[in-house]
Amino acid sequence: MAYNPFAKRKEFFSRDEQERIVNAIRLAEQQTSGEIRVYTESKCRFVDPLDRAAEVFWGLKMDMTKDRNGVLVYVAMQDRQFAILADQGIHEKVGQTFWNQEVSVMKKHFSKALPADAIEAVITDVGEALRTHFPYDRSTDKNELPDDIVFGK
Repeated sequence: MAYNPFAKRKEFFSRDEQERIVNAIRLAEQQTSGEIRVYTESKCRFVDPLDRAAEVFWGLKMDMTKDRNGVLVYVAMQDRQFAILADQGIHEKVGQTFWNQEVSVMKKHFSKALPADAIEAVITDVGEALRTHFPYDRSTDKNELPDDIVFGK
């Protein structure tokens, strides 16, 4: 069997926390053509979690959305590292300041040992930004990427 670095291996959240995160993704995506994914793993193999987030982003083919409006929330649970990586379409609309603010939101929740709350809050904020710049259109929108949490090792 071939090694798959994106296969589901370990769950880092309680069933309730997982449901909250997935529901936040679904709620956000009901208002936008944008796509949000969450990837969690135990440890980050890169010095900079943004580099790992980029590897995961490309591996999950998040750059294949029609409007280039995919956003990845990456979390290395044991290392307490995280990053948010956005495709070109949404990044050009909101700019780096927005992403820096969202990283601050995550830091605040992580400092209180509330990673599920951190992810849920960021999904809500990112969903609003996506809704503003890529509103939902019933006639053309389709869910381009799965809404589930991807668990690394």
